[in-house]
Amino acid sequence: MSSRRVTLADVAKAAGVSRPTASLVLSGRGRELRISQDVEQRVLRAADELQYRPNIVSVGLRTGTTRTIGFVSDTVATSRLAGDMIKGALEAARERGVMLFIGETEGDAELERLLLQAMLDRQVDGLILASMFTTTIKVPKVVAAAPAVLLNALPKQPTHLPSVIPDEIEAGRCAARVLLEAGHRDGIYLIGAGPGLRQFPPGGVAAMERLRGIRETLGEAGVNVAGGRLCDDWQPEYGLAATRALLESTRPHALICFNDRLALGAYQALDDFGLKVPADVSVVSFDDHPIATWMRPKLTTVALPHYELGRKAVDVLFTQIGRDQADPDPKGEVHRVPMPLRSRESIGPPSAAESVG
Repeated sequence: MSSRRVTLADVAKAAGVSRPTASLVLSGRGRELRISQDVEQRVLRAADELQYRPNIVSVGLRTGTTRTIGFVSDTVATSRLAGDMIKGALEAARERGVMLFIGETEGDAELERLLLQAMLDRQVDGLILASMFTTTIKVPKVVAAAPAVLLNALPKQPTHLPSVIPDEIEAGRCAARVLLEAGHRDGIYLIGAGPGLRQFPPGGVAAMERLRGIRETLGEAGVNVAGGRLCDDWQPEYGLAATRALLESTRPHALICFNDRLALGAYQALDDFGLKVPADVSVVSFDDHPIATWMRPKLTTVALPHYELGRKAVDVLFTQIGRDQADPDPKGEVHRVPMPLRSRESIGPPSAAESVG
C-alpha cells in the first residue's frame, strides 16, 4: 500500500464529483449550497473509505486558524500534583478538535520567551501561560501577540488578560467553617501563616487569600484566631518544628495547616506530645495532596482543583479567541474555580476540656 497522503482530489475522483463539490461537503456546507443528499453521502463514504484527513496547513491558510493552542508553564508538566492542569486542558482542547502544544521553562525567563515566540511562529490560535503555584507574574510582552490566558497566576501589572485561579478565599472560609460546624470556638491555631493578615511567606498568593478567608469566617462567628506560626517553607519539617514550638507553650484544640505537607509535620509533633487526632486536636488543611489519604487518621483538606483549572483556562481562552482582539476586555477578569472540601477523619467535636472551658 502506498504511503502517499490521500488528497481532496482523490476523494472527489472516488465519489465522481468535482473537487470544489467535495470540499463543500467535507467543510459541512453541502446542505447550505443545496448539494443533493446522494452526492453528499457519496463524498462522505469515499472520504471514510480512503481515510481522508484534511491538510491542516491548507485549512489554516484558508480559515486563518491552525486549531492549535500553546501551553507554557514553569514546572506544571513535571509536577505530580499540578499535572492534572495539563490533563484538564488537553481534554477540553481535544473536545474542540484542537491540539495543545506544551512547553516548560523551569522558571527560566529567557527560555519562556523563546518557547512563547516559537509557538507564535507556528501561529497558534491562543496561549495559556501557567504556573505550578498560585503566584503573581510579570507578563511577557510577546504574549500580547495572540489571545492569551493566565492559569494559576495573576499579573503584577494591570493587563487585559484574564486569569484563572483557585478560589483560595472561599477555601479559607471553608476550612474555618468546617471547624465551626464541629463546635470549635476556642484554641484554633494556624500553621504556615498568620495570625495577622500580613504574616505569610513572600509571594504567597494562596497563603494571603486562605488567611483572609479563615479570618473573615471566624470573625463573622465571633471567634478569634488563637495564634499562628509563620513557616518560610511549607514542607513537613517546617510543620513539625512550628507545631512543636506551639505545643511547648500551649494546648491547641484545632489546627488549620496551610497545606497537607505542613499537616504531615503537625501530625508528627502532636504524636510526639501524646496528642491524638481528632480526639485531642482537630486538623484541617489544603491541597488534597496524595499524602492526605495516606495519613492516619485520613486528613480533611480543601482540594486544589487542578483538572478543573485546566479545563476552565481553555474555555476562557476560546472566549478570548472569539473576541475582537482590536477591542480586548479591558478588565482582565479573574475567574475563580471552586475548591471542594474533602471530608475525612481528622476533625472531631471539641474535647471535654475545651467544652468545659
